[in-house]
Amino acid sequence: MEKPSVAIPQRSANGNLEAVREASLVRGGPFYRVQEAIHLLTAERWNLGRRMLLAICLGWVPLVLLTLFLKPDTTGELMKDYAVNFRLLIAVPILLAGQVMMDNVLRMTIAHIRDAELLPSPEQAKMDLTISSLIRLRDSFVAEAVIVAISYANVAGVIGSRLAIAQGWALSDIGSGYHLSSAGWYYVLVSQLLYRFLLGISLWKWCLWVYFLFRLSRLDLQLVPTHPDQHGGVGFLGMSSFAIAPTVFAICGAIGATWRTLILNHGAHLMNFKIDAFILLVIMLIVAMGPLVLFVPKLGRLHRQGILQYGTLGQIHSVDFHKKWIVNRKGHEDEFLTAPEISTLIDYASSYENVENLQPFPFHRGGMVVLVLAIVIPLLPVVLAEVPFVTVVKGLLSAVK
Repeated sequence: MEKPSVAIPQRSANGNLEAVREASLVRGGPFYRVQEAIHLLTAERWNLGRRMLLAICLGWVPLVLLTLFLKPDTTGELMKDYAVNFRLLIAVPILLAGQVMMDNVLRMTIAHIRDAELLPSPEQAKMDLTISSLIRLRDSFVAEAVIVAISYANVAGVIGSRLAIAQGWALSDIGSGYHLSSAGWYYVLVSQLLYRFLLGISLWKWCLWVYFLFRLSRLDLQLVPTHPDQHGGVGFLGMSSFAIAPTVFAICGAIGATWRTLILNHGAHLMNFKIDAFILLVIMLIVAMGPLVLFVPKLGRLHRQGILQYGTLGQIHSVDFHKKWIVNRKGHEDEFLTAPEISTLIDYASSYENVENLQPFPFHRGGMVVLVLAIVIPLLPVVLAEVPFVTVVKGLLSAVK
């Protein structure tokens, strides 16, 4: 009788027991293994500071040196090129730090699913099988090769359109028009690849997480309508937006840096980008919060069932209370204040209130605040390119009032 219940978990464990126990969707892949091989990171330490410094030395320092030696009169332009400096000095380190945050948040979430026993044993075995398949995808060489190919294809697609707005340090006049300088080519072939590859890796790992949430939403979750998180017990999933927030910051900052350059150097105006900014906001919210919609049908059913089930029990308890202490209270008035039914009725009312307040969307306020800040903060320089800082501060203060 016990054999079938043991066989399922063992199949998942035999496939890749160590990988399932690790349950990391971030620590893996050819790029990660290369860094491990050269001792740039280890299984115990991310060595974030060292990796950030190496990324800056690889992506930004050669641009400065090439410009300084080959076009020294344009070095100042490079130092003031916000679009380039944001990508290489801010976005790249943030994407590297985002790997650590994503790994911690996702592993913590998976561990909580186990600790809270949200899944019965057979369903946990199915979750382990899903994690095993995702780890194989995580380690895929093809996936990272595709990211490199897409990165270069995207760079090639924008070279022509961006050449007209490129700064002088990136251009070389050879008589037949403007072409990329040595620093410009390095930026295109190395620096941009570094930024776009790290961005692609982050989005790829997030796609793995989205698939995990999809599979999790189809399992038999042990949800309780009276759970104090008012999301049936899966409210913690809303914290997964912390994992994607650094990536959102890097994307919004890079786009904002391009808008800022167009405003300062090419006559564009802030209002030219209002529709683009709204679309960007919607896309980022969908990317970060959209996967949680997968749990709405299950939580919606839980809410409806909870109202009926706890409403029935509430009706029975309330009728009994009414009969005893309202209809037939005569002669028992002195016992009322010490009657256990009073505290029971109050406790039940609190439980029923949790059922009534159950929200089908597993929203987490802290996660939403961090996500909104990750969108808004990197776009502030775009506003400051046209609106004085003092005016922005006064507007924020008046909004608070």
